[in-house]
Amino acid sequence: MAELLRTHPLEAWAAALAELPDEVRITPEPFVAMVDVRVPAAASEGLAVRGTPLPTAPNTWTPTADGRMVWLGPDEWLLTSTGTVPHLLEEELRDQLRPVGGTAVDVSAQRIGLRISGTRAREVLAKGCSIDLHPRAFPAGRSAQTTLGQAGVVLLSLGEEGFAVLVRSSFAGYLASWLLDAGLEYVPLG
Repeated sequence: MAELLRTHPLEAWAAALAELPDEVRITPEPFVAMVDVRVPAAASEGLAVRGTPLPTAPNTWTPTADGRMVWLGPDEWLLTSTGTVPHLLEEELRDQLRPVGGTAVDVSAQRIGLRISGTRAREVLAKGCSIDLHPRAFPAGRSAQTTLGQAGVVLLSLGEEGFAVLVRSSFAGYLASWLLDAGLEYVPLG
């Protein structure tokens, strides 16, 4: 079987994003496997997926051995993995979750990630996000399904490392343009 080459949706924006100052760093993250996990609420308490307990506190995420587990709802999580091929991750999770009435669906092509960091990252995000991003309200380990600009995103607080933004691939170009515009005031003149 021939391997398909993937072009990152933000490839055309790479040079412009690289020109932003250190105060606002926007970096497209490489493709990762993403699987939507559904488990009945009664079965999720204490359940570990790939060795990581499902986060049951709303709007949180936890690191895994090679990715993240993001709470999306009372019976839904998004698992990312940098070390497993998407279809194999889906198959592994489906086999693990079937006995407790759970499901796993590969959604790797649905979203891509961006890392936003630097001393002005919070200010840039606040220009288009209606949630309180102050570290007391949105500390490391918190997540939110919200809008950024006009794009629906999953926003993860990484603490001192900034933020991860998961956006639908079809909105990636729009969001990159919006972020460049929002960060423009921090680009030195001259």
